[in-house]
Amino acid sequence: ALIAARKSHESVTKQDFLDAVDRIIGGLEKKNKIITKEEKKAIAFHEAGHATVSWLLKHAHPLIKVTIVPRGQSLGAAWYLPEERSITTTEQILDEMCATMGGRAAEKITFDKISTGALSDLEKVTKQAYAMVSMYGLNEKLGNISYYDSRGQESFTKPYSEATARIIDEEASKIIEKQYHRALQILRDNQENLVKLAEKLLVSEVIFKEDLEEIFGKRDFDSEGTELLADIVVADDKALISPDAITPSTNPEEEAK
Repeated sequence: ALIAARKSHESVTKQDFLDAVDRIIGGLEKKNKIITKEEKKAIAFHEAGHATVSWLLKHAHPLIKVTIVPRGQSLGAAWYLPEERSITTTEQILDEMCATMGGRAAEKITFDKISTGALSDLEKVTKQAYAMVSMYGLNEKLGNISYYDSRGQESFTKPYSEATARIIDEEASKIIEKQYHRALQILRDNQENLVKLAEKLLVSEVIFKEDLEEIFGKRDFDSEGTELLADIVVADDKALISPDAITPSTNPEEEAK
């Protein structure tokens, strides 16, 4: 209502709801943020990479919205609607990781170089990979074992040997690299549509589920419940989720302070 009033609207519109969601979750719009054309293009392809891979994977979260409008600490963001799950399978985790790596993969395919914009993506998949290996027993090499301490009473020493620690590091790295190369292949196979999506994003700065359906067609594996929730995302607080954001470059020395 406040946003509608600021825009001198006589009533609250759907766009006012969308703007309110963006402000609450994404932060204030940085209208004065200076971004070069090259950076904007890189951000557009990064977000289009996330959107493309997640759209084409069965277990990746359905996409609701993608934006390259700077808000808060992010330069762009992709918004998803997660399924309600009591348990998560290996396939589901791997699809989510692959979609997360889609941003960096799109940069590599399009510009043949990568950037620091994937910081939050790398943090996310690293945590997921280590959890698969050391917590959930989802790694063949280590087998059905978990080093998770549910009581929070871990000692100062790790509950495994240095040799096991090296295996955990190696296996986590293998999982991440495999999903990155999987994302690369998906984007190579769908590069024409990736470019269409990125170009559309560069023009409009915001795209929605309907735009992806126009380019890729409907997702064959979307359930009716997911379709319904996606339609009411702006009206249902339970449907609001944190975006998967691309963050600006940072100075490591400043972060360490």
